[in-house]
Amino acid sequence: MQAPKNQNIRWFMLSLVFLATTINYLDRQVMGLLKPVLEKEFNWDEKDYSYIVMAFTTTYAIGYLAMGRFIDRVGTKIGYAVSLIVWSLASIGHGFVKSTVGFLIARSTLGISEAGNFPAAIKSVAEWFPKKERALATGIFNSGATVGAILAPLLVPFILANYGWRQTFVWIGAIGLVWIVLWWRFYQIPEKTNKLSKEELAYIKSDQAGITEEQSKVPLSEILKYKVTWSFAIGKVMTDPIWYFFMFWLPAYFADVFKMDLSKPSIPLIIIYSGTTLGSIGGGYLSSMLIKKGWEIKKARSVTMLLFALMVVPVMFSKYVDNMWMITIIIAFATAAHQGWGANLMTTVGDKLPNNYVSSVIGFGGMLGSVAGIIFPLFIGIVLDTFKKSGNINGGYNIIFFIAGMSYIAAWGIIWIINRKPSKNQIKSV
Repeated sequence: MQAPKNQNIRWFMLSLVFLATTINYLDRQVMGLLKPVLEKEFNWDEKDYSYIVMAFTTTYAIGYLAMGRFIDRVGTKIGYAVSLIVWSLASIGHGFVKSTVGFLIARSTLGISEAGNFPAAIKSVAEWFPKKERALATGIFNSGATVGAILAPLLVPFILANYGWRQTFVWIGAIGLVWIVLWWRFYQIPEKTNKLSKEELAYIKSDQAGITEEQSKVPLSEILKYKVTWSFAIGKVMTDPIWYFFMFWLPAYFADVFKMDLSKPSIPLIIIYSGTTLGSIGGGYLSSMLIKKGWEIKKARSVTMLLFALMVVPVMFSKYVDNMWMITIIIAFATAAHQGWGANLMTTVGDKLPNNYVSSVIGFGGMLGSVAGIIFPLFIGIVLDTFKKSGNINGGYNIIFFIAGMSYIAAWGIIWIINRKPSKNQIKSV
């Protein structure tokens, strides 16, 4: 079925999701950029900082499952709004804490509420886009993570230099409260809006034959029956911790190894996070293009994910690179590949399951990915502290980069094994 000429409403809805994802990553990036300042203010070492990261990832894990279930029950509009109101207030709250315990509480609240972003975003895409366009739509909204990561190195140094670290948290956290007004005023599912033509609605539903909405409340035991639940979860477990490293430790890496001044706009970080925009949108576009050319959906997603997994491998060899700009390019390819990988991995859930399962499955897999992310920051903290004491912190980062280079290709291999033609004793497929 050909796309109708007037598709503005679908892309407008997607733009709201894009903005929310931008705010999501802008809020979480502030902590990493303020790390050197906060370490001096509160006398933190690497292990202390890793505990605060773990507080975020622990509650993020809990929040992924809880918010995913909540969003499937109350709907995208209410669920997304609740998530963003709470995380905006939590972000603002960072500016008022006076102790490490206060940061742990603020970070934990941020984690559990920010976890609602991706279950709600993927569910929104499943509601508004046919499967052949969902990877592109996912790539576009997922690029908001990149935009947030780009904006943070630009905004944080300016606010920090002129108003201090407390106001940095407050000002950036307040941005989300503006988004709430737009979301509540404009968002609605296709079946309930009067701004969508019959042709547009038919196009959205055109390739969803055989996938029906069976019930409004899906038991957790039900989603565990499906292969896509487990392949998605494996992908998250093996790659989310690497993304957390890229998000939370890259500013410190450039400061530690290349003596970069984080009180000024950080060009290497801007380059790296700009590249992830291309990876996110390009990854979504590639698999969508292959599907439109006649490729089977499963094959298009798998081949695209393999390509991006291979693009991460070169970071393994970062220890052989001493030039800051060369390592910037290598890491930029890796982070761009992660976004392309993630856009396709998340889309696989909507490919196989009805919309009222999507947030729950995204929440379950995201929870397991975050559990892995709880352990990995502790490992990072121990490794970096050990090498810092020996005067060779770069050696610690080399170990982390080696693990990062292996993780995606290993994850792809396991996902491929899970999704082979099922036998009687394999996990149920849809």
